[in-house]
Amino acid sequence: MAYKISDACVNCGACEGECPQEAISEKNGKRLIDPDKCVDCGVCAGACPVEAIAQ
Repeated sequence: MAYKISDACVNCGACEGECPQEAISEKNGKRLIDPDKCVDCGVCAGACPVEAIAQ
């Protein structure tokens, strides 16, 4: 199951630069995780300063 970004996201972009699969992008002022690219590694969750990413 792919990780998801909650509404707690402050759109800082810390997660996007850390994702080894380039599964995170920005759209309409929000970060989104592409579930087809996500490999459930959890690197993005560890990089999130506001803990807005979870499975």
